[in-house]
Amino acid sequence: MVTRPGGDVVTAAGTAEPIWGVLDQVMDPEVPALSVVELGIVRDVEVDDEGRVTVAVTPTYSGCPAMRVIERDIVAALGAAGWPEVTVRTVFSPAWTTDWIGEAARAKLAAYGIAPPPPADVIRDGESPDLVPLRRREPRVRCPYCGSSATTERSEFGPTVCKAVMFCEHCRQPFERFKAI
Repeated sequence: MVTRPGGDVVTAAGTAEPIWGVLDQVMDPEVPALSVVELGIVRDVEVDDEGRVTVAVTPTYSGCPAMRVIERDIVAALGAAGWPEVTVRTVFSPAWTTDWIGEAARAKLAAYGIAPPPPADVIRDGESPDLVPLRRREPRVRCPYCGSSATTERSEFGPTVCKAVMFCEHCRQPFERFKAI
């Protein structure tokens, strides 16, 4: 049993759900339309008998520059919510994949103006999942503003390594595309 600031008494087993709720409010600094939970960065939460929290995270890219900010934000959010002893552990295996982004989060990306990545089964286009394609064949990227698939990639590298810069030939809007990994 743990007594948190404010006098709440909770069992270690009972703390995981509220911790996930707090983490779902921590927004990704590079994609602020999604929380770190929605993006699939937060992989696991553990609470020991003393109430110390360990949060396992997997970066979208091994060199993601936002990870230190995300770690700081996780520690700050959980500290403010009554868990003062928080450790963030980086886990690289299994590697993060855009398949960890759920459908609701993909819809939020589109509403924010970022074309979401297609699910892996769409990318593979019927190929055996056991085969590793030499180059992913992605379907036409739909414009998040007008829905047209008359889009072109202007730059493989956007403001962050996980995004590319696209242009819609129909509505003439530039937009970002979240790269499929």
